[in-house]
Amino acid sequence: MLNRYEKEITILPSLCDSAALLGIPDAFGLFMDIASEHAAALGCGIRELGEKGLFWLTVRTRVRFFRRPALMERATLATWPEAPGRLRAERDYLMEQEGRVLAAGKTEWGVLDQASGRLTSPKEVYAPELEFFPETVWPEPFTRLPDEPMEEYARYAVRSVDMDLGKHMNNVAYIRSLAGTFSAEEWQALRIRELEIAYRTSCREGDVLIWQRRAQADGSLVLRAVREDEKTAVQVRITPSRN
Repeated sequence: MLNRYEKEITILPSLCDSAALLGIPDAFGLFMDIASEHAAALGCGIRELGEKGLFWLTVRTRVRFFRRPALMERATLATWPEAPGRLRAERDYLMEQEGRVLAAGKTEWGVLDQASGRLTSPKEVYAPELEFFPETVWPEPFTRLPDEPMEEYARYAVRSVDMDLGKHMNNVAYIRSLAGTFSAEEWQALRIRELEIAYRTSCREGDVLIWQRRAQADGSLVLRAVREDEKTAVQVRITPSRN
């Protein structure tokens, strides 16, 4: 069984930002898509789980950028699942070019039983014969992000184009909405080395995200998006490059 999956990609114009580099939300999208391809190849993709009344649930994702590839560059994407725990599991990602790492990522996820609304064991979705790839992109745990009121600086109305097949706001759409709260110049000035996002409460078309932020003493920026009912939708940490 193919426990590590990879493919070649080209950084096409639709994936680029105003600097003609792979966009931050687009990198998250590429990792999400290759994970979906690999899960389908393993027999536990979206359709296969849907037939069992199950649904993938992303808890949080962190992507670390070493060099964002430019327009029309080629790169290799790779992904593999780590051995799952009782209720949650992790999946790793690498983007490389000629042996050099361009970006690395990790997602923590669970499997939602749609009938009960509860998490079920992710161990049950994999074939018993699958041997998990032992590598991990980094051993450190995800960050505990602050969930407390901060300075409001922008609002975003969730639109039809943000929806996924479950009629909820797509995971990557949150990052696109975040990027859209900054001007192109401001977004580039953040010099994003790492972006970590934790998903808390789902949003639907017509919901309004109230974006809040606070600069940290270490130079990072923490943000959260709150719905109008005051429930936290997502929490984010942006760490800038030191170069």
